[in-house]
Amino acid sequence: ERKAAAEALAEYAEELARSNADLEDFAYIASHDLKEPLRGIRNYASFLVEDHGPALAPDAREMIGTIDHLVERMESQIGSLLTYSKVGMTELAVAPTDLGEVLAEVLDSLQVRLDELGVDVRVPRPLPVVRCDRVRVGQVFHNLITNAAKYNDKAERTIEVGFRDDPLVLFVRDNGIGIAAKHREKVFGIFKRLHARDEYGGGTGAGLTIARKIVERHGGAIWLESEPGVGTTVFFTIDGSAVPEAAGVGAGVEDAGEGT
Repeated sequence: ERKAAAEALAEYAEELARSNADLEDFAYIASHDLKEPLRGIRNYASFLVEDHGPALAPDAREMIGTIDHLVERMESQIGSLLTYSKVGMTELAVAPTDLGEVLAEVLDSLQVRLDELGVDVRVPRPLPVVRCDRVRVGQVFHNLITNAAKYNDKAERTIEVGFRDDPLVLFVRDNGIGIAAKHREKVFGIFKRLHARDEYGGGTGAGLTIARKIVERHGGAIWLESEPGVGTTVFFTIDGSAVPEAAGVGAGVEDAGEGT
């Protein structure tokens, strides 16, 4: 009976893996094929305004503007869906990686936005060197820091990036609006937003979903602790303990982003 149960479980797991792969393939193909007709809709709406603008009634011009706005939103969602599907389809390039260097690159790419929002990013100690996919884990940091900067209504916005040892757990902590306990799993669902689309800088609501997908592909886990009005800490693990600093790999970033 135990053998039969184990075989049934293995068969179910294999079928589930096939279904997930099929779903990712479908998401990639469908979202890729939708981009062209959307581009056509946006172009024709633009042509209408350019060629017949003076003859259009004010409400007609307003409706065309709404079409353009909706197309832009759908293009953003399709882009997020493509990114999500590619995470599952692309082979990970795992190698010893200095997470301090990865974080420094992410902060550099976000510098203008962080300056606009007045965000102070703190890194109390150098991040470790671990075995992971450098680009994908950079995307995790990018998504988590973007969310931490955006969902914050404080006069002084702060973000701390750090880790705990034994076992290695990385985290991104903010002093933002926080998340109620009943919503803490919901926020990891794709296109799930707890606020109106135009609040807190907008967005598709796919950032945490993509982050979780990347972490899980590394064999890790991601979760959060939060208190409404106080802030949120997102923790994540990567399957693979910290490795000794390798030749040619930097020592990390001790104060990257300090005062950003």
